[in-house]
Amino acid sequence: MALPFCRIVAVLAGVTSTASAVTFTIPAQAHTGNYKYAPVDPSPVGISFEFFAFPSYFTNVTATTTCLSNWRDLTGVWPPIRIGGTTQDRAQYDAQTSAYVVYSVANAADAPASLTFGSSFMTLAAKYGGSVVVGLNRGKNNIQNTITAAKSAVGAMGNLLAIELGNEPEYYPNNGQPIAAGSWSPAIDAASQNNWAISVGSALSKQTIIQAGNSNDSPPKWGAAELIATQNATVKQYIHDYAHHNYPGGTITSLMSHSGISNNLHVFDADVAATLKEGKQYVFGETNSVSGGGAASVSPSFGAALWTMDYVVRATYSNISRTYFHHGTVGNCQYCFWGRYSMGAPYYGAYAATAFMAKAAFITALDAGTSNYAAYVTFDSAGAPLRALLYNSDYYSGSGTRSSQPFVLTGLAGSSVMAKRLTGDSAVARVDQGGKVTFGGQTFTNGNCEVSGTETFETLTVNGGQATVSLSASEALVVYLK
Repeated sequence: MALPFCRIVAVLAGVTSTASAVTFTIPAQAHTGNYKYAPVDPSPVGISFEFFAFPSYFTNVTATTTCLSNWRDLTGVWPPIRIGGTTQDRAQYDAQTSAYVVYSVANAADAPASLTFGSSFMTLAAKYGGSVVVGLNRGKNNIQNTITAAKSAVGAMGNLLAIELGNEPEYYPNNGQPIAAGSWSPAIDAASQNNWAISVGSALSKQTIIQAGNSNDSPPKWGAAELIATQNATVKQYIHDYAHHNYPGGTITSLMSHSGISNNLHVFDADVAATLKEGKQYVFGETNSVSGGGAASVSPSFGAALWTMDYVVRATYSNISRTYFHHGTVGNCQYCFWGRYSMGAPYYGAYAATAFMAKAAFITALDAGTSNYAAYVTFDSAGAPLRALLYNSDYYSGSGTRSSQPFVLTGLAGSSVMAKRLTGDSAVARVDQGGKVTFGGQTFTNGNCEVSGTETFETLTVNGGQATVSLSASEALVVYLK
């Protein structure tokens, strides 16, 4: 790989540490050895925008386009976005309005209880360079209004990937949604989803157009396998993919734990398997660290950035094709990667994950997901190793001695490999509060998301096909194998 305009730092092959080294062997070719392999989507890291806030992100937040284009520069394609969330089930289509959205709130930090949107909403979405999933209203039980909105989306958006029919339907009774008046259960919701998919799909004269599921409760209840079991061939022809939402929550320590991330994702194994059996993709249509816009003590931290990185990589390895990280109310969003004025530490984790998986065809994990130490490898379309990702999820609070962990990579070619380090002052560091976080020595500028600083590569010496490198607690490293 070419390394223009960068600083290269030599790293000795021998690393002194009190910890015992963990050793991983790089497969010489994809689909060899006793590893599981998964395909990599052209852009597996995506963004979900809360429905009412979507226009503001693209018209009032300067950083949005740059943050997304930074990932495009790595992958060659714009990242996928999804427009939806709680307010999609509060929104009604109004063909007469020229505004993107119309609503009123007492406080700018609030989400509206009701809103309308017009064709310009779809026109704005159509301008985006990547694929778009649009979430529409099922909760209000006004299928004709939803069909009209869906026709507007199909007519305006050449980049439309799929349409959601409702958001997190398990909460409809508590939210007072008319469609759930009376009794409501996964079975009743499944019948509703299926009927709506047929009605909307046939009205659009389009197959494979519906992103189905979209629940948040942990499977199997409200999950894809449960939904698929209720569907016949008539319904299935309209399904593009199956989606679920996921907010693991917890403390910084539990969130960033590699074994914790692996265990969390195993909850979805049966749903993923059921979806793949149908020849469909499974995606996280909405996800982030802590629900409800995030937690100030967790979501903006560097630990959450490390979670973001490991979570989306492990999800991809788990055959979850795309992961859409949710962004809520502008200015009132602890887990958001960026805002009008400040960058969020989690953006760095998403960027590192994108850099690791960019232009890859396959991925495998070299670890069992049972310890704090992770290792992954991506491969190109010919099956040759592209990059390795190493992660030390030991927690560092910022006080006391920062421990380190030696990682040994075997099966390497040549006399050296290059690497970029994802590091921060500590797991609790927040870039919006002056904490330092870097990837390859670089940062992202507050307010506009532009890359700043000199790109720094480390050189790992290879002896006898082996290299050793030390990762401090709460650090990760992307190793470039070609």
